[in-house]
Amino acid sequence: MSNGTSASASRTDSRPNIVVILADDLGYSDIGCYGGEISTPNIDSLAATGVRFTHFYNSARCCPTRASLLTGCYPHQVGVGHMTAQTEKAQDHYGKLGLPAYRGMIGPECVTVAEVLRSAGYQTLISGKWHVGQFRPQWPVDRGFDRHYGLISGGCNYFSPDPHRLFVDQDRRITEFPGDFYTTDAFSNEAVRFIDEADPKPPFFLYLAYTAPHWPLHAWPEDIEKYRGSYSCGWDELRDRRSRRQREIGLFQSDVELS
Repeated sequence: MSNGTSASASRTDSRPNIVVILADDLGYSDIGCYGGEISTPNIDSLAATGVRFTHFYNSARCCPTRASLLTGCYPHQVGVGHMTAQTEKAQDHYGKLGLPAYRGMIGPECVTVAEVLRSAGYQTLISGKWHVGQFRPQWPVDRGFDRHYGLISGGCNYFSPDPHRLFVDQDRRITEFPGDFYTTDAFSNEAVRFIDEADPKPPFFLYLAYTAPHWPLHAWPEDIEKYRGSYSCGWDELRDRRSRRQREIGLFQSDVELS
């Protein structure tokens, strides 16, 4: 993202650019800077020069957690108490039953972080998975984002997105993908392009929302080969190893024990 960084350096607006990177269903200790055995050097570098939190909450599933992250509210307050509605009929059904907390989409009674930041002069960008509103006017371009590339729906095949899943560029549905397509790479590349093409004067907010490592756990063959045999020790031994590393790198005190 070097071009985006150099462009921002010439800005007269001193407010910071904001990048939020969301990994879907990632385990707390999966990445290197949290004690994991998976090689994540770029994320580790950010952690080494930033802050690592050791106390946090999520909402157990991707949709409610995303709804909270985007609105700052409890998921039930904004209509995503469970999952997103797969049909407009189901969405209306829960509303008519007097169960607005389970409508399956972010409702109009709240604002998204993108709507707030855009009103403050930020450019608002999203590359990746949305999954908090399946139908118009609930898409990212309807809820404060200037640009969007990615999944409206939930998880899908990483190499060949399922036809029943909504994949879009802005408000245009995409149904054909190149032979070397891979969602994680595509989301990253589009995020870089958005930054490179951003207006250099006002600051930008980028929400980079990956599907990975959400099922179906697809990875490039060379990445799979890199870790072949790493998990043959079993989950319980892996858990102990990660816990030891977390204490060694100072995330937790030496006397902290696993539950």
